[in-house]
Amino acid sequence: MLVQIFKFLFLIIYIRNMINILKLNNSITATQTIIIDSLRKFCQQNLKTRVINDYKNEIVDKSIFKQMGDLGIFGPTIHGYGCLGESYKTYGLIAKEIESIDSGYRSMFSVQSSLVMNPIYYYGSDYIKDKYLPNLNKGNYIGCFGLTEPNHGSDISMMQTKAIDDKDCFILNGTKTWISNSPIADVFIV
Repeated sequence: MLVQIFKFLFLIIYIRNMINILKLNNSITATQTIIIDSLRKFCQQNLKTRVINDYKNEIVDKSIFKQMGDLGIFGPTIHGYGCLGESYKTYGLIAKEIESIDSGYRSMFSVQSSLVMNPIYYYGSDYIKDKYLPNLNKGNYIGCFGLTEPNHGSDISMMQTKAIDDKDCFILNGTKTWISNSPIADVFIV
């Protein structure tokens, strides 16, 4: 009995300390509150109601991307192109809210926002940014990021996929696996 009481008290102290470390309640801006409140409502009404059925039937419904795009949450740290231009803290709060419903939906959001939109934003030409970022932000396009390979996992030093410059284009040869969003993607970052 004493051990159980000790474990319970330790858990309470741990939780209280984590809340104090994060200080989330004291430092969320009004904008972040509006974003998270509307996202929480969306998650409860649109994601939570479908998650079990989607996994049971192995469905990835493209409309989820459009709905998230309508909320304007994709690429939240990107400035311009219809994106929020918010902080990484806002990004984390958005991811946390989606994760509270399901890790798969959060992964869909993260891949679109971080692994697809960010490289385009930081390394793409103006033409590529103008063409892809507004549509990725709105959920009109779905992106995926190809890293993992069958023989070497995610060890980039052992990657076998190669791109060869062939004048007006690149020829890409290789095999990728376990690529989130790939069955329904329009934009592939490899």
